[in-house]
Amino acid sequence: MIDDIKKDAAVRMGKSVEALGHDLARVRTGRAHPSLLDHVRVPYYGSNVPLSQVANVNVEDARTLSITPWEQPMVPVVEKAILNSDLGLNPNSAGNVIRIPLPPLTEERRKDLIRVVRQEAEQSRISIRNIRRDANSDLKSLVKEKLISEDDEHRGEEIIQKLTDQHVKEVDELLAKKEADLMAF
Repeated sequence: MIDDIKKDAAVRMGKSVEALGHDLARVRTGRAHPSLLDHVRVPYYGSNVPLSQVANVNVEDARTLSITPWEQPMVPVVEKAILNSDLGLNPNSAGNVIRIPLPPLTEERRKDLIRVVRQEAEQSRISIRNIRRDANSDLKSLVKEKLISEDDEHRGEEIIQKLTDQHVKEVDELLAKKEADLMAF
C-alpha cells in the first residue's frame, strides 16, 4: 500500500516537472528554436491544428526560423496565425517559405521573462508540495483504518519527502538553466 502511494506520488511529481519543462520551452530566449511555435494553432479544413501538423518548422540560423507549409494555399493562413499569436513576431513570406526573424531581447524584456519563468517554477513547486500533502494524508488515512502502523507511516512520509526534495531539485535545475539561457546575449 505504501509502495502504491509512493509510485503514484512519483508519477504525479514527474508529470509536474515535465509540464514545467514544456512551459519553459515556450518562453522565448535569444535563440531561434522550433518549440517557440508549438502552441500556434492554424485553421485547417475546419479545425484548428498545431502548426507542426501543416508545415515543417526549421531553424535557419541563430535568429531566424523558417516554415515550409505542405500546401501552397496554407502560406497566408500560417502567416496570419503567427501574426495573431501572442509571440509578437513578424513573418515574411517568399514563395512557399515563411521566414521569421527573431528580434534581440532587450534587458528589460529579459528580466520580465525571468520573472515569468520564476513564477512558472514556483507553481510547479506548489504542485509538487500539494502532491506530497495528498500522499501524506493517504498515509494518515491508512493508519486510521489500522492498515499500517505509525512507524510505517513515518517511513512512508520520509520516502515521500525524499521524492519531493528530488523533484523540487529538478525544478530548480530547469529554472537555473532557463535563466542562464535568457541572460545569455
